[in-house]
Amino acid sequence: MAFGRSPGRVGGLPREAFRPSALFLGILAAFVISGWLTWTGFGDPGIDVFLFVVTGWTVSLCLHEYAHALVAFKGGDHDVAHRGYLTLDPLKYAHPLLSIVLPVVFLLIGGIGLPGGAVWVNHAAIRSRFMDSLISFVGPATNMVLAVVLVLPFALGLDNGGDPAFWAGLAFLAFLQLTASILNFVPMPGVDGGNLLFPWLSPQWQRGFNHVAPYGMLLLIALLWSPVINDWFFTVVLGIGDVIGLPDSLVGRGLGLFRFWS
Repeated sequence: MAFGRSPGRVGGLPREAFRPSALFLGILAAFVISGWLTWTGFGDPGIDVFLFVVTGWTVSLCLHEYAHALVAFKGGDHDVAHRGYLTLDPLKYAHPLLSIVLPVVFLLIGGIGLPGGAVWVNHAAIRSRFMDSLISFVGPATNMVLAVVLVLPFALGLDNGGDPAFWAGLAFLAFLQLTASILNFVPMPGVDGGNLLFPWLSPQWQRGFNHVAPYGMLLLIALLWSPVINDWFFTVVLGIGDVIGLPDSLVGRGLGLFRFWS
């Protein structure tokens, strides 16, 4: 005998586990409103750009972590839905240091985007090594896709209307997506790029990986303080930006407007 699905459940889970949270929708609305304020030149352009970039960055962080969770769910770990990761709620991805302190500090002093969320995946439930790697891949890939989408108006010559501050803010937001994607693709333990390789390592290498992983992001940040590595990193970011059509002059202006207090 076949039974119909309960109207209030999806795959045995309540529909609320898959609905965008009110907090995410509120942040998305704030992004749209601040974008309109920046476009029309209403109010102080620095504050407008600051709100536009911060809310846009938060939306992208949620999408980055949602991509991890969605592929994990498809790969066999249904606990991600129980944990609320498929609701796009930024509080579900929060880690006090990595999610709040470090991303804000780097935005304010360096203009580097650090996706700081955390999605805890039960890797034992994932059906294959390919899916396990794909879980790590889709997060930074989401940032790269967002960067391309944000750059499209510049590449297509559509950046004519609206206040110039809007386009500067949009360019800076696209730049942040690029930095986040490139940083997360670095093959270092504790970073998405390293986690992508983890399923294919030998047990001995996996044990060593697990010892380093808790400090991976902090080590990566420390390396960026080196002038040589920092110059190399930004050369790579701006080089990719040139390829996809990101105007670096507008990135600099966007950063200046974002830091309206300086």
